Amino acid sequence: MMRPLRLVPDGTAIKFMRGRFAGLITSAVLSLASVVLFFYPGLNYGVDFKGGAIVEIRLPAPADLAAMRSAFDGLGLGEVQLQQFGAAEDVLVRLGQQAQGETARKSIQGMLVEKFPGSEIRRLEIVGARVSDELFRNGLLATGLALAAVLAYIWLRFDWQFGVGVVGTLLLDVTKTVGFLAVTRLQFDLNAVAAILLLIGYSVTDKVVVYDRIRENLRKFKTMALRELIDLSINQTLGRTVATSLTVLLSILPLAIIGGEAIRGFALIIIFGIVVGTSSSIFIASPILLFLGQRRLRPALAGASSQSPTPVPTR
Repeated sequence: MMRPLRLVPDGTAIKFMRGRFAGLITSAVLSLASVVLFFYPGLNYGVDFKGGAIVEIRLPAPADLAAMRSAFDGLGLGEVQLQQFGAAEDVLVRLGQQAQGETARKSIQGMLVEKFPGSEIRRLEIVGARVSDELFRNGLLATGLALAAVLAYIWLRFDWQFGVGVVGTLLLDVTKTVGFLAVTRLQFDLNAVAAILLLIGYSVTDKVVVYDRIRENLRKFKTMALRELIDLSINQTLGRTVATSLTVLLSILPLAIIGGEAIRGFALIIIFGIVVGTSSSIFIASPILLFLGQRRLRPALAGASSQSPTPVPTR
């Protein structure tokens, strides 16, 4: 009675490798621009990495930002930044680096009870300078270890050309994500690091699906030119790739729309990373494999074209 919805028609034969040069050049330009943006204007480091305090408050009535700024200034806790988000009663307060720790926490709680009765503290985080430096180093270390683990996994499972293709593409994906953070001024904190690590795992999974089909087809079609074989493999896995990406996007989109301040940045990074990671599997990782494997994976056909069979696509 009901026919299943197909996001990608059966039997697609798109020549993706025709755009390999455009894909690689565009990716390289965007990644170089992202590196520049990392240094200027730089990232908007959150409390986790630069120290300070962040307070998310729900007031019983629409917020009077001038009165709140005056109240926080009176605490003597350094520079105060107020931001209204969501409803008119929701306010996010950022304070400068704190050395007082628990004393600052008690001062903030006491002031809110006294001057803004009925207010609800939905989030209160205080991070000292020493702790923020340690968190920053650990965040970079975690990202580096994740990339190293990916390289080792791909190297053991596939030939070295596949490993170089995956890790090279991941580096380009991560740099673009950093550029996205610099342009949008989203906070770079532990949530952002968690999002980047999640994107590394998602991107690797997506690329392994394509690479696994390429490896299968290398054994199945021994006389097919590598360029044609890669196009065939991408078309065979295109339905699964699109369906998986769309499923994740639909599940994370509500968090970006109605999520709180603490989770919205995380969701936006994930959405951006899914788009970049999915497209890079086709237009970056596959062309890198084509260039590296042309004379190694298909040595007998290097520089020559062959008549390719037309197998029934499988998904």
